[in-house]
Order: sequence, then C-alpha cells, then structure tokens
Amino acid sequence: MERDGVVNIGRGAVKKADVELAVHAEGLVRKFGENAAVDGVDLIVRRGEIYGFLGPNGAGKTTTIRMLATLLPPSSGTAEIFGHDIARDADEVRSRVSLTGQFASVDEDLTGHENLVLIARLLGHSRKESKARSAELLAAFGLSDAASRQVKKYSGGMRRRLDIAASIVVTPELLFLDEPTTGLDPRSRNQVWDIIRTLASEGTTVLLTTQYLDEADQLADRIAVIDNGKVIAEGTPGELKASVGAGALHVRLADPETRPEAERILSNSLGAPMHLESDPAALSARVSDPERVSRALAELSRSGVAVTDFALGQPSLDEVFLALTGRPADDNENNENPGGKEEEVA
Repeated sequence: MERDGVVNIGRGAVKKADVELAVHAEGLVRKFGENAAVDGVDLIVRRGEIYGFLGPNGAGKTTTIRMLATLLPPSSGTAEIFGHDIARDADEVRSRVSLTGQFASVDEDLTGHENLVLIARLLGHSRKESKARSAELLAAFGLSDAASRQVKKYSGGMRRRLDIAASIVVTPELLFLDEPTTGLDPRSRNQVWDIIRTLASEGTTVLLTTQYLDEADQLADRIAVIDNGKVIAEGTPGELKASVGAGALHVRLADPETRPEAERILSNSLGAPMHLESDPAALSARVSDPERVSRALAELSRSGVAVTDFALGQPSLDEVFLALTGRPADDNENNENPGGKEEEVA
C-alpha cells in the first residue's frame, strides 16, 4: 500500500502529501477466538469520494467498519481517520465520523420529529436549533408529512431515510453506511441512493458497504472487493470490469421458464459456462468472439427460445466477482463473528 511516502490508488500512485486521505488502514486484523473475521485489510479512501466496500455476507465488511468507527478494537494492524489513529485518538475520530448500521437505531415509539430533536439535543443544540434542524432534515428526506407519526408506523424505506437523517444531524466528515438498502424495495433503494449522492456532492466522504453489485456500480467512485476477510481487488468499477479480460454477453428471455433450455443452448454454442443472474429471466457469459455470439443467438431463435433483449459489452460486477472468487456475490455463507459471540466495544 505504501512505500517511500507513496500510496497506490487504483492503477496509479501519488505522493501522500498530494492526497488528503479520509481512511488509511494497513493490515487490519480482527479475530473472534481462532476465526479471523478480518484478515489483513488495507484501505485507502480519499476525502470526498464514495468508496464501495463490496462482498458477500460474512466477508468481514461490518467488522472492518466497526473497527474504523472505534466501536471494536483491532487484534492487530493500524488505521487513521483524517490522520487520527483509531486507537490513540478515538475521541477525535468519533467527532469526525457517523455510522449508520444495518438496523435502524431510532426509537420506534417516538415520532420522526421527536427522534431528530432528541439526537440534536444530545449533541448540544438548543431546543430551538434542534427543532429547526429536525424540520430541515425531514423536508430534505421527504418525511415532513410523517413527522408527527410514530416510527413504528413507518415503512422500511422511511425508517432507513430517517436513520440516515439521524446520522447527519451534525454533518460528519466521514459517513459509514453499512448495507443501507438491505431489504428495501427498488423505489426506496433509489431514494437512498439519491441521498448518498447528495451527501457526497456536499463534501461528506462516504464509505459504503454492500453485497449488491449494482449498488456499488451505481454509487462508488472506487470499490474494494473483500472475501473471507481479505481485500482481493481494488479499483474503479471500470478497472475492475476490465481486469476480467473479456467481453460479456447479457441475455434477457421473454419467459423465465425457458432459462434452463437457454442456458444449455448458449453454453454449448459459446463453449463457455453461463452465469444465472438474480433476475430469473436473465443470464450472461464471458465471451471474446462476437461471431460465436451471433451463432449462439441464432441457435436460440431456431430452438424457439424467445429473447426480449441482449447486449454485448463489458462484464458486469457480478461477473467480476465470480471471476475473482469462483462463486457468485449472493453466496451467504457467514464467517463473521461466528456463534454470535459478544464483541468488545472500545
């Protein structure tokens, strides 16, 4: 990561003095018993960017975030947040960051307005300032009409937006978002994505953990792929896709029931394994010969398998992850903090 004052970022290298770093972690390790949930993670996050931390459940994402947020001491390794060591300068780090975890941290028995006023008061705002900040955030997050409603009556997307609003009552320099859209419907996901883009455009650095490859592709300036507690690749979405070294054929079928037949035909015609997408009507493959693609699509047509659309281009992040790890990103094997053992809190 660093040699003679030079930090590698993506494909290039720049002098540390030329880049203001929000996060600089080297060799972070966190063990639970004999299990290393995080096993030597290096991270470089520049101020002002959205950085995607991508991996399946149990890969070590949440444990890494908890260490960087000073909620969990590392077993070994070092990390700095805006130049402040997470162990020696924990109070200084906490004053600069905010964390939105995987589960809502607001009080369900209070209204949305009461939750934000309470947090603002705890952070030192006057009663008048707290009410004004609450109203401002509720309007910005599209929750004004629900301000006087108990949070227990909010939808999942509304709760998530309120949770993020609570994290920026005092705007942090660095916002950790740990899988912020898990379980949300597509409309709510898009609303949260818009919020994240707005925060970044206003100067907040965002470190986003996600298991959704399309989310990382949509939002992140750069992405680190983590698997089994180790960072196995890092770069821009384009760099990661280019690293696979082949084009990709994406096919969407008119009838999802025909996917097994389409998989058989395309696999035989292309001489390559097919990847079944999360969309039950979609599948893809890594290819390098456009003529084979033409023949394969013609064979589908002759077999009576109807295709609604297809595209030949860069591989998706799904295919990048499959190429890097040998398994799809939705593999939910969970090795992070096995057995539910209680984690230490610094």
